[in-house]
Amino acid sequence: MGILLKLYLAFLKVGTFGFGGGYAMLPLIQKEIVTNNQWISQSEFIDIIGISQMTPGPIAINSATFVGYRVGGILGSIVATLGVVTTSFILVSLAYVFFNKFKESHILSSALSGMRPALIGLIISVFLSMGFEAYRDVNSIIIALIIGGLLYKTKIHPILIIVIAGVLGTIFYGLIPTLIA
Repeated sequence: MGILLKLYLAFLKVGTFGFGGGYAMLPLIQKEIVTNNQWISQSEFIDIIGISQMTPGPIAINSATFVGYRVGGILGSIVATLGVVTTSFILVSLAYVFFNKFKESHILSSALSGMRPALIGLIISVFLSMGFEAYRDVNSIIIALIIGGLLYKTKIHPILIIVIAGVLGTIFYGLIPTLIA
C-alpha cells in the first residue's frame, strides 16, 4: 500500500472514530501515528500537541497536516488532512439535511449522553500518557505547578500561558544550567 493511501486511511480512521473532537481524539491519533505506523516518536507527538495549541485550527487537522508533511511532503499533508476531515464533512452535510427531523430524537440524545463520560475518560488517558513523557524531572514539575496555579487562580489568556511556559522553560532549562555550569 502506498504511503499516501496509508496516510489517508490512518487519518480517515481518526476522523471517523475520534468522537468528541480535540483532546478526546488524542488517544486515537497517538495510536495511529506513534504506535501503529511509527511515523513520529512519543516526544514528537507531545511537541505536535504543543504546536497545535499555538496554531489556529483543531488538533486533529494540525497533526494530520504536520505528520502528512513529515511523511509525504506537501501532497502527504493534503492527503492526511483530507482523510481526517472526510467523515466530518459527510456527517455535517447529512446533518444539515436531516437536522430538523432528528433534533428531538430521544435515541440520539441518549447516545450522546452515554458518550460524554467516555470522552472524559479518553481525555484523562491522554493526560496521563503525556504526563509520563512530559514530566521527566523536577523542572518540568515546577513549571507545571506554576502554570497550573496561574490557570487556577487567574483568568490569564491561553496564549499568555504558553508564552509564560516558554519563558519558564528558557529559565529552568537554559539560563539556570548555564549559570550553574
